[in-house]
Amino acid sequence: MKTETLEDLKSRWTQLQIEQPKLRIRDAARELGVSEVELLATNCGDHVRRLHGPWDVLLKEFSNLGHVMCLTRNEAAVHERHGHFRQTEFFHGMGQVVGPDIDLRLFLSHWHLGFSVIDQTPDGPRQSFQFFDQDGTAIHKVYLQNDSNHALFEQLTTRHLHEDQGTGQVVIPLPDARPDKPDSEIDIPAFQTAWAAMQDTHEFFALTRKFGAGRLQSLRLAAHEMARQVSAIGGRQAIELAAAQHVPIMIFVGSVGTIQIHTGQVNNLKSFGPWFNILDEEFNLHLRQDLVAQVWVVRKPTRDGNVTSIELYDEAGENIALIFGKRKPGELEDPAWREIVRTIEEGA
Repeated sequence: MKTETLEDLKSRWTQLQIEQPKLRIRDAARELGVSEVELLATNCGDHVRRLHGPWDVLLKEFSNLGHVMCLTRNEAAVHERHGHFRQTEFFHGMGQVVGPDIDLRLFLSHWHLGFSVIDQTPDGPRQSFQFFDQDGTAIHKVYLQNDSNHALFEQLTTRHLHEDQGTGQVVIPLPDARPDKPDSEIDIPAFQTAWAAMQDTHEFFALTRKFGAGRLQSLRLAAHEMARQVSAIGGRQAIELAAAQHVPIMIFVGSVGTIQIHTGQVNNLKSFGPWFNILDEEFNLHLRQDLVAQVWVVRKPTRDGNVTSIELYDEAGENIALIFGKRKPGELEDPAWREIVRTIEEGA
């Protein structure tokens, strides 16, 4: 079988763009049988420039870019948030950007590749920084806006320009996820007792690791009052009720390398085909409702009482999104959010 050259791939992509001008690069890569980063790299030396890290050094400079749009997505949800990078910190291979608008959790072990990109759009050039995992999957993108610091974009690109601007990009498949332990090998009573003893929601990850349980498996094994499966449209219903009742919420969407968070009220809800959308001025969410296989109501004990989330999962058991009522540590959970959750549970 003849091996495809980079010229062949670029030619096929060019033809695909002519046939489907609105097709996004992620979908084009899937149709062409390559990763997104391999497709992007075919334009290195043109409107795409490969960058080098350290990524924490580059990210700390983003506070000077001004108003930007951050995009994090997985297969079923796209989270777009406008705002400013403010407090950016890194520790032990992890990082966070904490602000009232841009709110991120960063897992730098998955930040392998970075690019500076200038796309031509009907509204003019669009500048972005785009980051990818070793398998070529996008983990985070930062798009400049009209009022961003465009001069700094070029300065940062020059400062972090990689010596290799070749159009080929090597990708390495991620290892297969380890299967969950059989339920019979988990001490379920001890697990439920430890769950009930949690003092902070951040203890949940350590709890699952201690007992060797997967995330969705943990929900199945939890006491019924702590985790309960509801309708597959429960996430959409929670957003609709929060919008109708003007209840501020938190929406988390993650890739393997980034979790992006929106906090506040949501207002403009629209559905287009399988997509359920929040189309607010500073925040957009695009949710593929047909890819939501399971929705759970989850309660985690804290020093401030139970904190309740609505969690969405796909067919493979991967998390799509988490929805909480707006709160800060030290605050009780919003009673209005609890009433929304109760309504969804009763509907289930």
